[in-house]
Amino acid sequence: MRLHNLFTVAAVALSLAAGGALAQDEKAKKQAEVRKATQTSLQKFYKADPKLKEAVQKSPGYAVFTTYGISFIFGGAGGKGLATDNKTKRVTYMDMAQASAGLQIGAAESETLIIFKTPEVYRNFVDKGWEASGGGAAQAGAGGQSVGVAAGEQAIADASYYTLTKNGLQAGVAVAGTKYWKDKELN
Repeated sequence: MRLHNLFTVAAVALSLAAGGALAQDEKAKKQAEVRKATQTSLQKFYKADPKLKEAVQKSPGYAVFTTYGISFIFGGAGGKGLATDNKTKRVTYMDMAQASAGLQIGAAESETLIIFKTPEVYRNFVDKGWEASGGGAAQAGAGGQSVGVAAGEQAIADASYYTLTKNGLQAGVAVAGTKYWKDKELN
């Protein structure tokens, strides 16, 4: 009977170890996907406005997100991204969610670039998350890519906030709230 118990304990320990290794592989895969999406987004921002590259390099830190959202009166969007400290080169995996209500309709995939003007604002963004709210905008994607500071929530005193619409169409005026926070799964 003791031999049976010993084999059972060994089998459970082995399966837990294998499960942990698989979880680490999945985590590394997800991290690589976010890093690749971030680099792709940065290149698109630099192509749309070459001055952004220098602004990113000179900043204390920056964050890049890819988001997906839909809206019809009420809307929601979510995404993942990276915040990068330019001094230490440390990256933090982040999540983003947005809720809105108003005269709006659409669906879009967007990319967001936030360039921080002070190290304190960057650290606060990473350590405590960030909440913002604001007005409305009209964006068209696919053939109509654009980059620039949009109205409302993007007017943040110690950071510059840019969006690039990949595809889809969103139009209307809405009150929106956006929350950014550390991704506990990927950090």
